[in-house]
Amino acid sequence: MARWCAARGWPVHPLAPGRKTPAGNCDVCRTPGHTHRGCGCPAAGRWCHGFHAATLDPERVEQWWGGHPGLGVGIACGPAGLVVLDVDAHERRLPQRDRLLPGIGIGPDVDLTGLADGFHTLGVLAALRDAVTPADDDTTLRVRTPSGGLHVWYRARPGHRWQCSTGSGTRALAWQVDVRAHGGYIVAPGTVTEAGMYRPVGKVREPAPLPDWLARELERTGHLPPAAVPSPRPVPPRARQAVLAAGGGQDGAVRLLTALLAEVAACAAAPEGAGFTEKLNRAAYTAGGLVAAGRLDGTEAERLLRETAELARPGQQRRYGAIIRSGVNAGTLRPLHSEGRS
Repeated sequence: MARWCAARGWPVHPLAPGRKTPAGNCDVCRTPGHTHRGCGCPAAGRWCHGFHAATLDPERVEQWWGGHPGLGVGIACGPAGLVVLDVDAHERRLPQRDRLLPGIGIGPDVDLTGLADGFHTLGVLAALRDAVTPADDDTTLRVRTPSGGLHVWYRARPGHRWQCSTGSGTRALAWQVDVRAHGGYIVAPGTVTEAGMYRPVGKVREPAPLPDWLARELERTGHLPPAAVPSPRPVPPRARQAVLAAGGGQDGAVRLLTALLAEVAACAAAPEGAGFTEKLNRAAYTAGGLVAAGRLDGTEAERLLRETAELARPGQQRRYGAIIRSGVNAGTLRPLHSEGRS
């Protein structure tokens, strides 16, 4: 399962055997106050810090799960470009009416008899928007959880960095409905815990694009980060030259790489919070697909990626080198032909 996920460009990290939580940190990383920032464990091949250590590197995947087949599989949603609705069916007392659908008033004249879980609140929200509830959306990957809940997987549209609702304390889409996106992970289908297996529902095994109506609801409920405070600087001229060198006037697949390289280069405008890792990973994954299809020279692809990454994050060769290798290796498993088709 870990290999299957990584081959789709979804960075994976180990979960503790029989559990849905990340595998434990090493002793050093358990030290109070220690965080993933600046920690050398991921670069050294250790899975400390959960989804922050997620990888697409086939060798790393083989090292982790080949040697520890009992590990579960977690997917870092942000770098994978995923937005997953985690719908719960827990037996809990109903909250106040203003917490059922944040931002949407439910008057005292509305009969709430029978409303008991996230399936119901999500259904009410969809009905208010004249849409199909995501729980019944058979066009996308859905996964039944051991507790009777449901994970509804969607693919984020480019340019949107959706945020998790879990752990935020402020963001919420609906009662008993969590959003897994940047800053979180999701349990991969097929993972087995002590409570049972995460089982796909129906025949669809790929996430569909996030529906427009749901994107509007996520934006309304604060699942997009605030606008960057620092004013952006122009993209350096050398970055534009590197982007043009990718062949932006050619077919759809190469134009896609051009656009992705431009997003990486634009990270030069902000030292943090620009999604550099995710954007470089996507560009490297696409470049790997073009190389595998014989449509881009491997040496040229790496040069373009490294030059653009250096302009965005000068002096961080070790960091972006690992991202490039991981993304390109994963991308070569899915050759990209004309118009971006694999």
